[in-house]
Amino acid sequence: MLHPYISLPKNAFWRTGVAEAGLYGLSDLWKSPWTLPQDAQFATYGSCFAQHISRALRERKIGWTNGEPAPIGTPESLAKSFNYGVFSARTANIYTAAQLRLLLQMAVGDVPIHEPELWYESAEGFRDSLRPMIEPTPFRTEDDAILSRAAMVRGLRKSVEKSDVFVFTLGLTEGWESASGQPYAACPGTIGGSFDAEKHRFVNYRAAAIREALDDALVLLKRLNPDIHLLLTVSPVPLTATASQQHVLVATTRSKSVLRGVAGEIAEDVAEVDYFPSYEIITGAPTRSSFFAPNMRSVELAGVELVMRHFFGGLDLSGPARHGEEIAETKQADAALAESMDAEALVCEEAILESYNEA
Repeated sequence: MLHPYISLPKNAFWRTGVAEAGLYGLSDLWKSPWTLPQDAQFATYGSCFAQHISRALRERKIGWTNGEPAPIGTPESLAKSFNYGVFSARTANIYTAAQLRLLLQMAVGDVPIHEPELWYESAEGFRDSLRPMIEPTPFRTEDDAILSRAAMVRGLRKSVEKSDVFVFTLGLTEGWESASGQPYAACPGTIGGSFDAEKHRFVNYRAAAIREALDDALVLLKRLNPDIHLLLTVSPVPLTATASQQHVLVATTRSKSVLRGVAGEIAEDVAEVDYFPSYEIITGAPTRSSFFAPNMRSVELAGVELVMRHFFGGLDLSGPARHGEEIAETKQADAALAESMDAEALVCEEAILESYNEA
């Protein structure tokens, strides 16, 4: 009697799809379900690993939306120190789906820009609880901090409105919130603010909460751009530290497993959402962990290049062009910013937690 396994392709079986293919023989890991314009524009946000996608798009001259470019005439080194050109707006790393939802709520006007907390840094000034390391030094006044945040929100909104694909890399399930539920970019006291056990709480987001935040984020994205697509990835980079009371290896596996499961389910459920397997390419059995640096956390360049090979190989950019005039305007506005930042200098606030390791 015939059954479904008789007609499956070779890549559906581990022996032929993985073991015999080998790491560099893997094929058909991902194919985009969307036919995008040949001049498609991509907005990139998320955790540290998302920065590789930003750079790869620029290097290949594929449309990367920069909603908040550095002011014209800004030297490259200065633009870099103020985190211009890292993501499509100066959001800094967005580690959790809850953070993404809050930023998009501000972008559509549902949450006032001044509402999320500022952290007072004694005589130094103020840091933004949503992006405490966005500038080399604290903002001198609350007004300065809010003005900078407003510029970021405008850039975020612009990047969504002008893009065909919003790429978001999920990084963590662990996070910190205020007593009222506002997510922070980091635990208060680590890279800004002061920790208060009565006001700040640790949260390890579960699958249902992450799915709810992503569903909400998609609704918000489509309010700004009804034609937007959401492409999810999961960062393969392990946690620097965990506040879960588990061993960091166990906590990392829990975190990445939950994120991968949620990303896969929403991609299966919603036509405008897809999942790209960067996590599997770096951490899967064929690599034997060879793409991790000696610290067993940072991803080596060879691994990044293999991820990007599969990413660009799976894109379908065969649709009619649609952004000609917009691209010309964007190139003119960004003329003062170098095409690529330093390819090795990823900006990862979470890595600062290692400084608290006394071992």
